[in-house]
Amino acid sequence: MKIQNKHYQTIWLKNETPEIIQVIDQRKLPFQFEIFEIKTVQDAFFAIKEMVVRGAPLIGVTAAYGMYLAVLNFGEGDFEKYIFEKADYLKSSRPTAVNLAFAVDEMLEFIIKNKIQRDFKKMLLQKANDLKETEIEFSSKIGDFGLKIIEEIFQRKKQTVNILTHCNAGWLACIDWGTATAPIYKAHLKGIPVHVWVDETRPRNQGARLTAFELGEEGVSHTIIPDNTGGHLMQHGLVDLVIVGSDRTTATGDIANKIGTYLKALAAKDNNIPFYVALPSSTFDFTIENGLTEIPIEQRDPKEVAEIEGWTGSEIKSVRLIPEKSGVANYGFDVTPARLVSGLITERGICKGERESILNLFPEKRK
Repeated sequence: MKIQNKHYQTIWLKNETPEIIQVIDQRKLPFQFEIFEIKTVQDAFFAIKEMVVRGAPLIGVTAAYGMYLAVLNFGEGDFEKYIFEKADYLKSSRPTAVNLAFAVDEMLEFIIKNKIQRDFKKMLLQKANDLKETEIEFSSKIGDFGLKIIEEIFQRKKQTVNILTHCNAGWLACIDWGTATAPIYKAHLKGIPVHVWVDETRPRNQGARLTAFELGEEGVSHTIIPDNTGGHLMQHGLVDLVIVGSDRTTATGDIANKIGTYLKALAAKDNNIPFYVALPSSTFDFTIENGLTEIPIEQRDPKEVAEIEGWTGSEIKSVRLIPEKSGVANYGFDVTPARLVSGLITERGICKGERESILNLFPEKRK
């Protein structure tokens, strides 16, 4: 995808230098475009925890490069003990997004299996690169399958398709294309008129700051709305389709996504509006069944709610929103039960939020 008509991905090697990974610093968007450099596993941890990088697929790939850098910077001592410690360290940075653990475990298994190979470090870098390329391919395929849903609505309406999103499940949250946005971009490129209602997504405003930014750069018509506006729009026939992403999806189709997703799913159900979740296979957690009881929900810094960032015209500044003595609860995610989900859009096709339907797409996960 593009920024000022130049193609970017969200993570890359600096000038093909194998010791430095670069990412777009998403804390600064849309006001400033800056590059953040990752040189150590500690840098990777910081980038994930402090939301320099955001979105389950990108978090996973960043962690993969973090494991590579951990190996690159190993000194003396017990290598296996060291690398297992670094794996646990990276996993602790964001507990909800399962892509993180998936990528770390993929790299860890590869490291243990190939550590005695002569070109081990080169092979490990290629492994991280492969995980990155796989996520790009998955996002593109999600776009192809999701495009069919938008096409069907357009053929029926013969006018602009209105799509509501929540948080950022765009290319900034992935590597390219995005998950929830991939069908939108594919439709736009095909000439189908689409308009996106962009939830602001308090408290970090990923919708207002990131989704709106990337849609604008691609020339996709969009309107930013307060988080509580979606239900009103649905009641008045102004939403044709809801597409969101996922940070973790159970074997039975429950999805954990940015806080507020559940409320959008309820409103969509009440107004008979299709509610789809777009996700790559790396976002499935086949080890759990009940999203409400088994998915850990991250609680973030109260400052994210107590303060808000904005652009003064020359710099990004935070201002306080609430009384000094008021307490804050800042849950990062909620769980939408599978019964509220019209379908899951994956790189292998679209399935229902039901165990058997999911396993039909992923038969290798049958026990």
